Amino acid sequence: MYLIYSLLLTIGFLVLLPRFAIDALRTRKYVTGLRQRLGNIPILAGPDQVIWLHCVSVGETEAARPLVRALRERFPSHRLVVSTTTVTGQQVATRAFAQDAAAIFYFPIDWAWTVRRVLRALRPSVLLIMETELWPNLLRECRRGSIPVALINGRISEKSYRRYQQIRAFMQPVLSDLSVAFMQSDDDAARISALGLSDDRITILGNLKFDSSASKKLDLTAEIQKRFALNMGEPLIVAASTHSPEESIVLDAFRKVKASASGECARLLLAPRHPARFAEVAKLIADSGLTWARRSEPPTDIDPTCKVILFDSIGELRAVFPLADIAFMGGSIVSHGGQNVLEPAAQGVCVITGAHTHNFAAITKALLDEEALIQLPEVALADAANELASIITQLLANDDRRRAIGARAMAVCDRNRGATQRTVDMIAKLLDSPASTSEAAPFPAIHVTAAK
Repeated sequence: MYLIYSLLLTIGFLVLLPRFAIDALRTRKYVTGLRQRLGNIPILAGPDQVIWLHCVSVGETEAARPLVRALRERFPSHRLVVSTTTVTGQQVATRAFAQDAAAIFYFPIDWAWTVRRVLRALRPSVLLIMETELWPNLLRECRRGSIPVALINGRISEKSYRRYQQIRAFMQPVLSDLSVAFMQSDDDAARISALGLSDDRITILGNLKFDSSASKKLDLTAEIQKRFALNMGEPLIVAASTHSPEESIVLDAFRKVKASASGECARLLLAPRHPARFAEVAKLIADSGLTWARRSEPPTDIDPTCKVILFDSIGELRAVFPLADIAFMGGSIVSHGGQNVLEPAAQGVCVITGAHTHNFAAITKALLDEEALIQLPEVALADAANELASIITQLLANDDRRRAIGARAMAVCDRNRGATQRTVDMIAKLLDSPASTSEAAPFPAIHVTAAK
């Protein structure tokens, strides 16, 4: 089965090669770091043990911030290396972990020979994989090299679970190469168990993202506030991590809000999820007739008074949420599965999300159960702007309700913190346990009061 998997991976790579070439000429997406993706990374010299942490993209990298700090404090004699899959993830990791990581590189394509190259260069004592990156050849080569592998902050959505079920006969031996899985919730634990991972390797530790959302007001926040003259008696609506066509929906909703008495002074900060769409969204805003400015451009006289700010930067979004009165999190009106609502929630911001939040089901449920989140009903895209405009207008007209929702959201975040410390404690046990997966001591199931 591994041979078939590798052949399919190779065929997929060859089929997509023309697209990679086009992207290389236009945006360098996917092709950036190709040598590293083929396993050519610098060899780490020295006697120190190595902890390899893998984050897929921006979300996992941001969630790993407190974990990286805790690992450096707990294991000062170990060197930490971080890999990412996406270009944006690499950019955020480079900025976030420059002082903590001995190396930051692109994750290898999951061929056995590329994986072996990386393992020879790093010689890791443990591999930590954020969320649900189950790469068969990587896990197999780690087992052969007696390198324990832990799934960190593990989650399996209902949608992913259904897909995995279709190849359960393959997933069971893949999961057998996983040393331990530190899952976010009971549901996540039940799903990975049903797919074939033995229960003595599954532990429920809560969600690291509750810890990563706890950040102080950044210096960057003050700089953004000053440049765009935010919070000067004008409510700020932040539409974050949006996907197409959500930007059009948000702009239409914003025009309706501004036509109301409570929203006539409102301003909008729009932050698309994918950098490749910044130019496309810029044209949408320009065509809207609203005054606007771009974060990526040098300051201009229009910045303090413009009605729409296109936040076309990477890794800065968390600095904006302390300035927001209302935050809409994208990827949720379209059926993408939602984006992480915790960063604005932890700042006491009233958060709105769409109906599609299956990627963050446990977090969404924890907030909804406490009336700390507003979730729009599932409607046709043509009706979404009216729904969004209606709730924003109501919230702007009722300061007490809006602030109470934000306060409850902050309280939920405060109660659910602590997964980072529990995770580091378990990693310490893993580093002290026998190296072989088959010999690793069972990890007792831990049930926490975190969101489930």
